[in-house]
Amino acid sequence: MPMAEERVTRAGRVSSGGTGTDAPYDRVFVHDLVLDAEIGVYTHEKGVTQRARFSVDIEVTPTDQAIEDQIGRVLDYDMIIDIIKGILAEGHINLVETLADEIASRCLAHPRAASVKVKIEKLDKEPGAVGVEIVRRRVRT
Repeated sequence: MPMAEERVTRAGRVSSGGTGTDAPYDRVFVHDLVLDAEIGVYTHEKGVTQRARFSVDIEVTPTDQAIEDQIGRVLDYDMIIDIIKGILAEGHINLVETLADEIASRCLAHPRAASVKVKIEKLDKEPGAVGVEIVRRRVRT
């Protein structure tokens, strides 16, 4: 069976030319955002901040509306930054996993968000970076 020729649409999505069961997605992201976070389970991590690097990728379903160069018609990457900063402002979090899951949940609350990948790295823990990366998908009913 010959392979379907891949075509790139004007919006940058790839179409396989097949059955159409794989919906095309756009991606909105924030990468390498470094913020101070009150995070950690150990006593020496309580009451202090440490640097954490955040990278978030959200796959969004394309809009049926014309975007018409209007910010209100897209999932804005500033929303991702505001989500992260808002969670950090709520106070100390013990686990990086908890923080990643909360970021993912809030991102998936956007009606066009289909899936989200959240990567958080603690930069002051050891030489280099340590952290977690999670992927969550919207449950469709």
